Parts: sequence; C-alpha cells; structure tokens
Amino acid sequence: MRALEERIGYRFANKALLKLALTHPSALEKKDNQRLEFLGDAVLEYCVSTLLYEKYGAFSEGELTARRAALVCEETLSNLAEGLSLGRYLRMGHGEEATGGREKPAILADAMEAVIAAVCLDGGMDAAKELAGRLFEDDETLAAMKGRDDKGELQAYTQAQGLGLPEYTVLSEEGPPHDRRYTVAVTIAGKRAAEGTGGSKKTAEQNAAHIALQQYSK
Repeated sequence: MRALEERIGYRFANKALLKLALTHPSALEKKDNQRLEFLGDAVLEYCVSTLLYEKYGAFSEGELTARRAALVCEETLSNLAEGLSLGRYLRMGHGEEATGGREKPAILADAMEAVIAAVCLDGGMDAAKELAGRLFEDDETLAAMKGRDDKGELQAYTQAQGLGLPEYTVLSEEGPPHDRRYTVAVTIAGKRAAEGTGGSKKTAEQNAAHIALQQYSK
C-alpha cells in the first residue's frame, strides 16, 4: 500500500483505515468500505465546494453547483481512481474480480470516496482538503471530460472519413503488478496514429484516441 500512499500524496498513521477503504463488500470481510463511502460522499462534497468557492469568486451559485456536480459524479471519480491505479489495490471476492470488478466505474468511484473518508478520519479535514485540492487541481479539464468518449468520437470520425475502424494494440506493460503502466497504440487505415499511456488498458486506449483526435483536428 506504500505505492498507493505515494500516488495520493498521503501517508496513513492508521494503515487499517486505508485497508478498510479498499475492502469491497464482495470480499466478505467483517467490515467493508460502505460506511466509509457514505462518509466520503459528504467529505468530498464539502471539500470540492470549498475549493470551487475559493477559486471562482465570480461564479454564481448555479455555476458553482454545476461545476461541483461534474466533479463529484461517478464518471469523474472513477477516472481519478483509474489515474491512481486504485483498482489494483482493491480487496474483493474472486467472483467480482472475475467479472472485471477492478475496472467497474461504480466500484472505483465508491472506493475513491472511501479513500477520501479514510484520509479525513486519519488526518482530519485539512488533510482531506489537501487531497481534494491535488485530485481536482485541474477542475476545468475534469469537468470538460465528463461524458466524453474519445474512442467513440475517433471511431465516428474515421468512419465518416472512410478510414474504417481504429485498431488498438498494447505495446508494453511496465511496472510491478500493483503499479502497472500500459502503453497502447491506435492504428487507423493501417497507419499508427498515436500512442497513449495509463494505469489500465482502458485509460491508455482513451488517451491514445484523444491524442489521435488532436492530430486530426490540426
């Protein structure tokens, strides 16, 4: 778990809290992360609300509310969790793992909330606010990403241009099992268009598609 602590930028005094935050109900332990998820939802909303209030003095209540909603939603939280490779550290049952549980957006988002709650209980609200500040530092980009599917957009573009379907190939897998980094190439009409990296194949593919779209828009 040391590697995860380094990723989130926080060292736990009580390691049991982090272990609990990473325990999915399917693990069938005496305690799981559901209660922490409940707390994390409230802590996260407060931290993000404070961050936005302090950063955007000219925003109206409606603008602040809309930005917060885009940041604390399942999609954004699961993307943040993927960036931290959080799924690799989850403790879950074999059945859930066999069905791709480590990459399910709902599970990742819940775990992200649980980790934030664990940080709050371990280091106080100030520690939670510091973590939220790091996670949501680029809030404009995160909010803009909500609902965006670069792979889908790239596929629509290539088909419209008569270039066929994009093909994705894993070029490399680096790092230990708990901290793997993938590099994926996207090929269009037989030519390599771009490469992307990420903590999961899904993230690497999306990043490759995003870069390819930028190339085509030039």
